[in-house]
Amino acid sequence: MGVIETERFNNITTMRRTQHPVFVYAILILTALPATAAENHIRVDSSTGSALWLTRPYRSRSVPDIRLSNSPRLDSLIRSGNLYLTAQDVVALAIENNVDVEVQRYGPVLAQEVLRRAEGGGALRSVGLPVAAGPQSVNLQGVSAGGAGSSLSAGGGVGSGGGIVTQLGPAIPSFDPSILAFANFQHATIPQSNTVLTGTTSFIQDTRTYQAQYSQTWSYGLTAQVSYFSQYTKVNSQYFALNPYTNGSVDLQLTQNLLQGFGRAVNQRNILVQRNNLKVTDLQFKQQLITTISAVLNLYWDLVAYHEDVKARQQGLATARQLLQDNKRQVEIGSLAEIEVTRAEAQLYASQQDLVVAQTNLLQQETVLKNALVRNGVAAAGLTDVHIIPLDHIAAPAKDEPVALESLVSEATENRVEITQNKINLESNKINLAGIKNSLRPGLQAFAQLTNNGLTGDLTAIGAMNPNIYSLVGGYPNLLEQLAHRHYPNYSAGVSLNIPLRNRAAQSDYVTSQLEIRQNELNLRKNVNQVRVDVQNAVIGLQQARARYEAAARARELQQQTLDADQKKYALGAATAFQVVQDQRDLAAAQSTEVQAMANYTHARIAMDQALGRTLEVNHVSIAEAMNGDVSRQSALPAQLPKGVQP
Repeated sequence: MGVIETERFNNITTMRRTQHPVFVYAILILTALPATAAENHIRVDSSTGSALWLTRPYRSRSVPDIRLSNSPRLDSLIRSGNLYLTAQDVVALAIENNVDVEVQRYGPVLAQEVLRRAEGGGALRSVGLPVAAGPQSVNLQGVSAGGAGSSLSAGGGVGSGGGIVTQLGPAIPSFDPSILAFANFQHATIPQSNTVLTGTTSFIQDTRTYQAQYSQTWSYGLTAQVSYFSQYTKVNSQYFALNPYTNGSVDLQLTQNLLQGFGRAVNQRNILVQRNNLKVTDLQFKQQLITTISAVLNLYWDLVAYHEDVKARQQGLATARQLLQDNKRQVEIGSLAEIEVTRAEAQLYASQQDLVVAQTNLLQQETVLKNALVRNGVAAAGLTDVHIIPLDHIAAPAKDEPVALESLVSEATENRVEITQNKINLESNKINLAGIKNSLRPGLQAFAQLTNNGLTGDLTAIGAMNPNIYSLVGGYPNLLEQLAHRHYPNYSAGVSLNIPLRNRAAQSDYVTSQLEIRQNELNLRKNVNQVRVDVQNAVIGLQQARARYEAAARARELQQQTLDADQKKYALGAATAFQVVQDQRDLAAAQSTEVQAMANYTHARIAMDQALGRTLEVNHVSIAEAMNGDVSRQSALPAQLPKGVQP
């Protein structure tokens, strides 16, 4: 056998004749095994303690339990039952603790395990979960992060392409080498009708058979199989020249696919596709970050708006209460009709109702936001009775940046996750097409076989009469020497051709795959077109939101001036209490409209960042830190809290 050195057999010939052959088989097996590749230690624990490399591939690898503890950042921002947050704190907490983000962290690890499977010749598995939509506020009237048909919705187009379980095209062989070990012990007693051949009426035969085999397939279509066989035989007949005797062989078989199943492009297509899917899982994690960060920022700024709404409702209630007191005093002195007290009380209760609704919205919004910032739920995190105090205020810039639509569209096309993912999936489908096209070819194989035979045993009385048989006398080392020096070689070679007639299934698969690729190309163009729509709608939405905010702010200022003027007139007797009550209602409505317009503007800014693919950059998010679940940016309460905020 060519892979076994002559020197090794020379050493073996020095062994005693009684040495058991199993030891030799063990040596052959151990020298044929390849080294074990290093395993991924990011999340899957491949440690097997003191296990030998021989048994390591057959031991289970452990996966750690899920993490349910929140990051220390959360506790550091709580003071006296309040959770003080800035927008950047919300982003950091979402990255570290949000469950949807944590789920997507498993995606790259799952994809790596599927790649491990593909490298062994296995079919691809569909693993992982799609991008989850972010949480929404309790009330988002008129607010939307994307218009109808927008691709900004969670998980739009993001998924692993080419991830097929049913394999089309030539079957992909297993690339993991295999070892077969076989041992058989047999005793047979056979009655004889012709004693001339055996010299006995009851032929007894004891055999011990051993076989070891190593086989491996390579990606270019070559399969090699090396086999070692030996059989020890002892019979009760005196007509054998050697008894007992041992025969054996070393056999090498090579088979190479020349048409169907030939080439790395065909046999490694699953590996290439899965490497693309690794990129897709990274993109999916990025998309989940964008979706979650955008969602929690919307929640935060809505919470800021609800805080402002509560303050406005409290102010309206205080004004209504003051009006009621003034009316009661004037009724007591007879300068005002008693009906005005009733009217003021009605306004007071209406203001109380508006305040309760605003406070309810605020509490519900706090619950939604807190749930998005923890892993183990609001109650388990100890946040049930903790109130969120936002430290930021909504402030529109003096003016928005000038819009160059074509430049923004170009930026979005380059940055948007969906476009990159579509291109990768299109490439994966073309890789699969190479394998499907290969199935159109006939099956043509070239094969060769080389066998070295050997025979050795104890010389009998009949054998002693033939001097030519003396070279076969000996023990097991004699057999190994014959095999090593190729005393009795066999050779064979040939080709095998298999031509399927009509070949309809393969032709149908190839055309079907081409049609699917054309659909994917059109879908890519559709998504590119949709990016332009998203950007243009985001620009329009931002402009409208700013115009609405400026109009609402001006309307609130004018309504405040109207109330102040009518209150002065009322104090002088030049205006009625009804007019003041009506002014209070109009001011409350104007304040609510302004608060909603402020929230709309922040949502429009966030939607603009999403449309341009800027969300992570604008919020200073590092993909590496997000993948580790640990944001290096520190969070702490400012030395001086904003006016009106007390710990």
